[in-house]
Amino acid sequence: MSLTFIIIIGAVLFFLNGIKIVRPTHRGLIERLGKYNRFANPGFHWIFPVVELMYQVNTTEQMVNAHNTCHGGAIFTLADSTFGYACNSHNQNALAASCSIEYLAPAYLGEVLTAVGVEQARAGRQGIYDMRVTNHRGELIALFRGKSVTVRGHLVEVQ
Repeated sequence: MSLTFIIIIGAVLFFLNGIKIVRPTHRGLIERLGKYNRFANPGFHWIFPVVELMYQVNTTEQMVNAHNTCHGGAIFTLADSTFGYACNSHNQNALAASCSIEYLAPAYLGEVLTAVGVEQARAGRQGIYDMRVTNHRGELIALFRGKSVTVRGHLVEVQ
């Protein structure tokens, strides 16, 4: 095999790895280098592999409770994961010191939930972050507030 052929095959595989399809009942969240970049509406999308990631959350039968609404633990997990990414986005190891959530509206089977985190304050070793959880219609489902504390070390070692 020639080097040109190997490079072409590598480029094709790289391109195919970036193809993402968002189903009509889903909404995607795209991160670039660990930070929020944009939302992906239903349809065909191409993301830059390794640099960008896409997350999709769809409320399934396993996530609903006896009231046929999304279990609060599933909503909390989505918001808490977003909090983890947000408070560690400065490349300093950060841990949750406390957090709370307010459920404002139910999420139903088949709805797509998205959490977006915003850093409200960062001083010394402490940070405060707010997450908004919305459904695919943009309706507010929950508000989450997390407080973080940084500890020694970096996520990616700085040289």
